[in-house]
Amino acid sequence: MRRSFKNIFRLGVKELNSLRRDPVLVFLIIFTFTFAVYTVATGVQTELRNASIALVDEDRSELSRQIGSAFLEPYFKPPVLLNLEDIDRAMDASRFAFVVDIPPNFQADILAAHQPEIQVNVDATAMTLAGNGAAYIQTIINRQITEFLSRSNQKPPQAVTLSMRTKFNPNLQSSWFMSVMQVVSNITMLSLILSGAAVIRERERGTIEHLLVMPVTPGEIMLAKIWANGAAILLAVTVSLYTVVQGVLAVKITGSIPLFLLGTALFLYAMTALGIMLSTFARSMPQFALLAIPFFVVMNMLSGGTSPLEGMPKSLQIIMQAAPSTHFTSFAQAVLFRGAGIDIVWPQMLAMLAIGTVLFLLALIRFRATMSAAR
Repeated sequence: MRRSFKNIFRLGVKELNSLRRDPVLVFLIIFTFTFAVYTVATGVQTELRNASIALVDEDRSELSRQIGSAFLEPYFKPPVLLNLEDIDRAMDASRFAFVVDIPPNFQADILAAHQPEIQVNVDATAMTLAGNGAAYIQTIINRQITEFLSRSNQKPPQAVTLSMRTKFNPNLQSSWFMSVMQVVSNITMLSLILSGAAVIRERERGTIEHLLVMPVTPGEIMLAKIWANGAAILLAVTVSLYTVVQGVLAVKITGSIPLFLLGTALFLYAMTALGIMLSTFARSMPQFALLAIPFFVVMNMLSGGTSPLEGMPKSLQIIMQAAPSTHFTSFAQAVLFRGAGIDIVWPQMLAMLAIGTVLFLLALIRFRATMSAAR
């Protein structure tokens, strides 16, 4: 047993030295957990900021002026008054993201309990901005109408006031969410690439024959590749969280980073085993890439990081429980966003360990068969 641990440690050190001498992979690790995280966090914006808006006021009433003055910064730029006949020309020229058209007699119809309609023209070429902005505009208009009616009808103030507050991201900044989820996505991608590349590199350089004549077992070789590549990714994740996420982007991480790194280690155990198994089906890096990319895309898109798992079909939710990325995404969001402790996230950690063990055994079977065929 002691000899086996020594073999695993020494083979792992060899893997780290081999990785250190590969400038492409070293650059990929550094780029993925620094510049890539920063650009995604700052470049992908989901909240509404400084949206251009125009107002067509055909009513010229107190209510219409009140609605126009309610579109405030930083959500909207100051509204520009526009004539009715200029709407199409302005929208075609992309001068405004939104044009709100208040019809004639709007205030009179509201006071008479009619149901007048306000037309909101939306430039849907910016899909996220259009969806969120339209919801903002609807909320603002409804609030202004409610306040106007309460003053006009001389109704007493309500006994209960509903006040909504966001706990884990008070200002609803997309960078707080995008940066952390990009780190999670990059862990999934690199764990596949590095572990698979480690096996392919041995085959392409001819060093696999050296391993065959050494007194080591396939299991020891696999464990060495898993801990070495996992340690490299863990180091990069730690630096990224402290320097890029918390430092440069000023994201407030509520939970325990050491607990997150512990769960990441379990996830890397599963993903590196999957990467090694996929590498046994490929003879070169291009072939391995063609195998790994579909796995990464499916796990990244359907694990709950890009879109909520609850919004997917029930059958797909059940299928994705077999993917370690589903449990890791849930674990990461609970720990980093909500400050959950190990007493809450232990089911996800146990699931990652179980899935990782199954993947490791399957990869070991394939790896042994590959090693036997190479003798």
